[in-house]
Amino acid sequence: MFSGSIPALVTPFTAGEVDLAALRDFVDWQIAEGSSGLVPCGTTGEVPTLTADEHAAVVRTTIEASRGRVPVIAGCGSYSTAESLRKMKVARELGADAALVVVPYYNRPSQAGIAAHFRALAEGCDLPIVVYNVPARTVADISVETLGEIARLPGVIGIKDATGNLARVTAQRLACGNDFCQLSGNDDMAVGFNAHGGVGCISVTANVAPRLCAELQKATLDGRWDEARALADQLYLLHEAMFADASPGPVKYALGRVRPGFPQELRLPLIEASELARERVDEGLKAAGLV
Repeated sequence: MFSGSIPALVTPFTAGEVDLAALRDFVDWQIAEGSSGLVPCGTTGEVPTLTADEHAAVVRTTIEASRGRVPVIAGCGSYSTAESLRKMKVARELGADAALVVVPYYNRPSQAGIAAHFRALAEGCDLPIVVYNVPARTVADISVETLGEIARLPGVIGIKDATGNLARVTAQRLACGNDFCQLSGNDDMAVGFNAHGGVGCISVTANVAPRLCAELQKATLDGRWDEARALADQLYLLHEAMFADASPGPVKYALGRVRPGFPQELRLPLIEASELARERVDEGLKAAGLV
């Protein structure tokens, strides 16, 4: 259902408010540059800082601006099962194609608790679910065995895997089946991820370099591995720079370079990228041929 380069969109802020006009323009640009899907209200979108009304407005605006040209996977994760379910129901009403639901964080649930969380969501709402596993942020890591159990639930269709473990792709394919959609959550591992059986990347770098990320994904899916590796080399320094400081500070700085006038505000506790991080972003943009 989902494949290719799918940016985890930043949320533009102007004077402390969500800038929906800038978001609409950003969505149009992303689609014109070749992005094959959109994820509003993910980690890169500073979702913990959004109110419930803002969350709904960002999802609604992304769906309206996309005009059905690409699927929209709305970030609906929370450490609370009830809150995740509420967000899923809102996203479904707004017309999202799926929900991206992170493994519950902070609570550190057991594997049985993680399974119960996703079972409750699948039973409570028929919006398709893409599981998001990012143990570096959540601490709780969904095991291959637990994912295999969850993958059998109606509506659980795939995973965004940000474990950094490429062997997981094969193990998860064997546990969940060949039709289970596996998307990388690490830009710098996208080529290897797809070589193991993945079909795309929910990307941070695609915010800044959507066309190059889309070309890289298409090359892997077409089996043009030499071209894919060359594009990965071209993008490598930029991938690294996106996390030279707390994300999405470097991402918004980079967007200000490639799209002059793009709002670069962040919400506390995040602050603008440091001088050193900006220098690394500049180097990455130059290596990618974007400045």
